[in-house]
Amino acid sequence: MDRRLTPATDRVALRGSGIARDMLADGRPMRVAAPVADLLRAPGGARDRQLLHGADVTLIEERDGWGFVQAAADGYCGWVALSALTGERPAITHRVTAAATHLYPAADFKRPERGSLPMGARLSVTGTEGRFARLADGLFVPVQHISDAAAEDPAEVALRLIGTPYLWGGNSRLGIDCSGLAQAALHGAGIACPGDSDLQRDAFPETETVQRGDLLFWPGHVALALDARTMVHATAWTMSVITEDIAAAIARIDAAGDGPFLGARRPRLDDRIAFP
Repeated sequence: MDRRLTPATDRVALRGSGIARDMLADGRPMRVAAPVADLLRAPGGARDRQLLHGADVTLIEERDGWGFVQAAADGYCGWVALSALTGERPAITHRVTAAATHLYPAADFKRPERGSLPMGARLSVTGTEGRFARLADGLFVPVQHISDAAAEDPAEVALRLIGTPYLWGGNSRLGIDCSGLAQAALHGAGIACPGDSDLQRDAFPETETVQRGDLLFWPGHVALALDARTMVHATAWTMSVITEDIAAAIARIDAAGDGPFLGARRPRLDDRIAFP
């Protein structure tokens, strides 16, 4: 079993998962309240991925201020600080579609901001005041930065994050890695996508031709095609999200000993996630 997709710790398994453990848990629905929360391999351990504000999870075990959860969006499992979670789950109505946005105490952009949220954060909007949306927690966000409809083009979503610093396991404008960028782009278009590049490669069918929106793979790396010649990716080469010529990238990565190019895969446009 792949530990990343296995809803069980060494002590507790999610009831109904078919996994044998000494204890079974029904699981408690929770939601990420922090702007971004690290999803860790072990309590206080290394980061595998990140969960964004508004992400729904199932809490399976609590241990010393940490919770073992399974993310609803992609099934990814790991440990997250319990302080980043909430049991309050008002209806989700919108997502942040700008690269990032600010939260305000009133419908006034001149007021000091109370925080920020990354692209992909899920929101509960209860009304509007002028050019601001009022959230269930009483804060406000610019209406220009949110939407209740998925984007039509994953590549356009990825391009919003150009210049974002590279961060291993990152999933947001604060820092993102290659598979985080691919997932952000596809999820922004309402298309299901796993969290890591090897899982992404296994999830989608091969294609001999390359077109906009295809995923391009190397060992441990993934990029998103903008067309047959150009791609966008989060790369440790520049420590940022960049566009690059595909042929030049293949040659560069081979020369660095990080190849070979493993080909292209085409996301399943009919495999949708709930949006917002």
